Amino acid sequence: MFDSPLTPAIVPDLSAAIMSAPAWCRVGITAPTEDMRQRSARELALAIVESLNPPPADADQQIPFAL
Repeated sequence: MFDSPLTPAIVPDLSAAIMSAPAWCRVGITAPTEDMRQRSARELALAIVESLNPPPADADQQIPFAL
Protein backbone atom coordinates (compact mmCIF):
# COMPACT_ATOMS: atom_id res chain seq x y z
CA MET A 1 0.00 0.00 0.00
CA PHE A 2 2.71 2.50 0.95
CA ASP A 3 6.19 2.67 -0.55
CA SER A 4 7.71 3.19 2.88
CA PRO A 5 7.11 1.17 6.02
CA LEU A 6 4.71 2.47 8.61
CA THR A 7 7.02 3.40 11.44
CA PRO A 8 6.94 6.05 14.17
CA ALA A 9 9.03 8.23 11.85
CA ILE A 10 6.00 8.69 9.58
CA VAL A 11 3.90 10.19 12.39
CA PRO A 12 4.81 13.81 11.47
CA ASP A 13 3.80 13.12 7.86
CA LEU A 14 0.50 11.61 8.99
CA SER A 15 -0.14 14.54 11.31
CA ALA A 16 0.52 17.02 8.51
CA ALA A 17 -1.73 15.05 6.15
CA ILE A 18 -4.58 15.07 8.66
CA MET A 19 -4.21 18.79 9.29
CA SER A 20 -4.16 19.54 5.56
CA ALA A 21 -7.42 17.67 5.00
CA PRO A 22 -10.53 19.78 4.49
CA ALA A 23 -11.82 21.18 7.78
CA TRP A 24 -15.34 19.89 7.13
CA CYS A 25 -14.17 16.27 7.13
CA ARG A 26 -12.04 16.71 10.26
CA VAL A 27 -15.07 18.10 12.07
CA GLY A 28 -17.50 15.77 10.30
CA ILE A 29 -16.05 12.61 11.84
CA THR A 30 -17.73 13.72 15.08
CA ALA A 31 -21.12 14.36 13.44
CA PRO A 32 -24.21 12.87 15.06
CA THR A 33 -25.25 10.98 11.92
CA GLU A 34 -23.54 7.81 10.74
CA ASP A 35 -23.78 8.87 7.09
CA MET A 36 -21.90 12.11 7.71
CA ARG A 37 -19.25 10.33 9.81
CA GLN A 38 -18.69 7.79 7.03
CA ARG A 39 -18.43 10.46 4.32
CA SER A 40 -16.06 12.48 6.48
CA ALA A 41 -13.88 9.48 7.28
CA ARG A 42 -13.65 8.59 3.60
CA GLU A 43 -12.61 12.12 2.67
CA LEU A 44 -10.06 12.23 5.50
CA ALA A 45 -8.57 8.90 4.41
CA LEU A 46 -8.39 10.13 0.80
CA ALA A 47 -6.62 13.32 1.87
CA ILE A 48 -4.08 11.30 3.87
CA VAL A 49 -3.37 8.89 1.02
CA GLU A 50 -3.03 11.73 -1.50
CA SER A 51 -0.71 13.64 0.82
CA LEU A 52 1.54 10.65 1.48
CA ASN A 53 1.48 9.39 -2.12
CA PRO A 54 1.17 12.40 -4.43
CA PRO A 55 0.45 11.55 -8.05
CA PRO A 56 3.51 11.59 -10.33
CA ALA A 57 4.09 14.79 -12.23
CA ASP A 58 2.74 14.70 -15.76
CA ALA A 59 5.64 15.18 -18.17
CA ASP A 60 3.33 16.96 -20.62
CA GLN A 61 2.60 19.65 -18.04
CA GLN A 62 6.20 20.36 -17.12
CA ILE A 63 7.67 23.48 -18.62
CA PRO A 64 11.03 22.83 -20.26
CA PHE A 65 13.77 25.35 -19.68
CA ALA A 66 16.77 26.29 -21.75
CA LEU A 67 20.28 26.22 -20.37
